[in-house]
Amino acid sequence: MNTPTIEITAHQLLLDIAASDWDACACPGDGRPMDPFTTYRFLKALEDSGSVGGRSGWQPRYLVARADGQVIACAPMYAKGHSQGEYIFDFNWAQAYENAGGDYYPKLQIAAPFTPATGRRFLTRPGFEAMGMSALIQGAVQIASDNELSSLHITFCTEAEALAGAGMGLMSRVGQQFHWVNRDYADFDGFLADLSSRKRKNIRRERTEAQGFGGQIVALSGDDIQPEHWDAFWHFYQDTGNRKWGTPYLTRAFFDCAQDSLRDDMLLVLAMNNGRPVAGALNFIGRETLYGRYWGSAEYHPSLHFELCYYQAIDYAIKKGISRVEAGAQGEHKLARGYLPVATHSLHWIRDLAFRDAIARYLIAETRAVDEEIEVLTAYGPFKRDTREEQQ
Repeated sequence: MNTPTIEITAHQLLLDIAASDWDACACPGDGRPMDPFTTYRFLKALEDSGSVGGRSGWQPRYLVARADGQVIACAPMYAKGHSQGEYIFDFNWAQAYENAGGDYYPKLQIAAPFTPATGRRFLTRPGFEAMGMSALIQGAVQIASDNELSSLHITFCTEAEALAGAGMGLMSRVGQQFHWVNRDYADFDGFLADLSSRKRKNIRRERTEAQGFGGQIVALSGDDIQPEHWDAFWHFYQDTGNRKWGTPYLTRAFFDCAQDSLRDDMLLVLAMNNGRPVAGALNFIGRETLYGRYWGSAEYHPSLHFELCYYQAIDYAIKKGISRVEAGAQGEHKLARGYLPVATHSLHWIRDLAFRDAIARYLIAETRAVDEEIEVLTAYGPFKRDTREEQQ
């Protein structure tokens, strides 16, 4: 059997790649993709809206591997002029490298922009998994090396990708998030029954408090989402973005693009008061996971944030038989609400050998600390430990 000829190309525009070729790798098969964040339609919405490209600091370099002319793998790769919108932080790495006289930026990033959600980053056509991933890694490292870039980073990849990438010479890094897991609950009360008495009472109190804000809460998806809903949500998003990041990452145009091509991938939860949205949470729907992404409000109401972001997501997951809710980056307050700590994964390549060795030593210590933190936080989770707790 002849070894196929592998060709690697990098593209500044997604239009240079056929949507059918990209999605044959990103979301093969029928039905929902495992996650929408690496689909052609999501990445195209980011590009068409100006959320990436231009002066955003995210310059697309979509990576494509072909075997004898057939697209077998692709990856959403970007040249980055900063470390914003990544959620796996390397600011200290950049500062150390530049203090030593190096230029950390630009760097290469394989990621779903602005999205701290685990998913495949090396998108391979079925049957070409090993060949495709190997080709993408070799191609990305070659591009970084040829252009004398400091580094390559693959963020929020799957654990399987992290293990395979480490076997190919990349450095693996472990982080931590809070996820809710559906233990085949029949309803929300079934979930509450798994909790300790005190935590159960607290969640019931928060839900009662939030749902008594004076209006109604609606969960919208598909054609139930109307263009005018995005006018309100844009204001919510801007307020949260200005407070958390300084400048919101997504443009207003992204939500118009999302209305056109992504509304079936989204669950928009709104708190309505006299027909007017006063708060909202935006989720994205995957095959097995609901991804909580953005939240904002025009008015403060006690516990409404918890209701819209966490409890409504759990409700939806239970009703739809979805296995998991990922509630985004950070937030130990999620622990008391049934979201337990889990490991996240990333891969890194550093061109400078001395700096690479220093980072490798740092990652060993960091991984040990993250593992210990996950163990400690899990022990403080809200779930019952034994029947004696219920009798106290």
